[in-house]
Amino acid sequence: MAISSCEMSLNPVFSPTSTVRLSKSPSSSSHFHLSSFLRFSVSASAQPSFNSKSVAVTVVEPQPVFTSVKSFAPATVANLGPGFDFLGCAVDGIGDYVNLRVDPDVRPGEVSISEISGAGSKLSKNPLWNCAGIAAIAVMKMLKVRSVGVSLSLEKGLPLGSGLGSSAASAAAAAVAVNELFGGLLSPSELVIAGLVSEAKVSGYHADNIAPSIMGGFVLVRSYEPLELMQLKLPPENKLFFVLVNPEFEAPTKKMRAVLPQEITMSHHVWNSSQAGALVASILQGDLKGLGRALSSDKIVEPRRAPLIPGMEAVKKAAIAAGAFGCTISGAGPTAVAVTDDEERGTEIGERMVEAFMKEGNLKALSMVKQLDQVGARLRQNSSLWQACQRSLCWEKILVSYVALLAFSYLHR
Repeated sequence: MAISSCEMSLNPVFSPTSTVRLSKSPSSSSHFHLSSFLRFSVSASAQPSFNSKSVAVTVVEPQPVFTSVKSFAPATVANLGPGFDFLGCAVDGIGDYVNLRVDPDVRPGEVSISEISGAGSKLSKNPLWNCAGIAAIAVMKMLKVRSVGVSLSLEKGLPLGSGLGSSAASAAAAAVAVNELFGGLLSPSELVIAGLVSEAKVSGYHADNIAPSIMGGFVLVRSYEPLELMQLKLPPENKLFFVLVNPEFEAPTKKMRAVLPQEITMSHHVWNSSQAGALVASILQGDLKGLGRALSSDKIVEPRRAPLIPGMEAVKKAAIAAGAFGCTISGAGPTAVAVTDDEERGTEIGERMVEAFMKEGNLKALSMVKQLDQVGARLRQNSSLWQACQRSLCWEKILVSYVALLAFSYLHR
């Protein structure tokens, strides 16, 4: 099913120092709807003007530079305890894949989803209701693509409702794939905005998953309106390992957000603010033990969500008893995340956490030890028209040479 996205307005003012500001339509509710989509205003530093009259700018539609691309976007750990909705990081080695190709059977300017494999068998192929489809449509409209249709296939490497940024990984992989197919014209922050359209549709308007999935590393969301992102650099000499334990239990983000308090006490606000500050400082200083202490110290969100995940409180205690620097819920859960500086110790910590899930929560669980993904969403492979021509010419040369060899052999028998 091919669906075209709605129109957006883009002020024709561009410069290398432009910042994208995100705003909702005045008539929209607190959540974005694809029917109203997004309006973007681009503010730039002062530019020399030829005269006081307005100058019309023509936006040239980009053409595809590849016939197909394959992209990957990593899993993410959001919140990290006290960093609710404004802090997250990317995790290496697990995530989602998107195969995207120019498809003459898809109407120009539209997106079609041809296949969904892996853990996404329950997902809709309607691009208006699929994370990858929504993000792909958003990027197509941001690029003003009207003359080319594309189809994508989604390979889900992340389980649904896992707390590992499953929806964000799909959106990030699709956004990067479309952008690269048409020459990589959009910046990472603009791709985050496209991914936010998807997140708002399926799990809520928050960027702590989609931003690190696209940008890699630790990302702090300083502001939503306008969107402002800050990358936090962990010193390269520090070896940070995440112990991720995923139980056989689904915790939909919308359900887990519904239990959060609407009001908090001043004492809890002060405490969580100080822990969030300590968390950021620990990342920048490479203080992994300090990072673990801050990550374990949330007094607002985790206390409401942990009772909904069978065995979670025992799992946290088991992780810390086994030597973890800290442990909390990854995103909305149910995955539990612990941190350490040693991979072998991380394996032992994971085993203790799995045992606790079974003993106290009667849940089977899988454990894995992963490092920080510093790259974010990226291409894995591509195929261009020029490469196809080169391959074709190569085979033609081989064929001509073979025929010439046969002729030479025949003449000199």
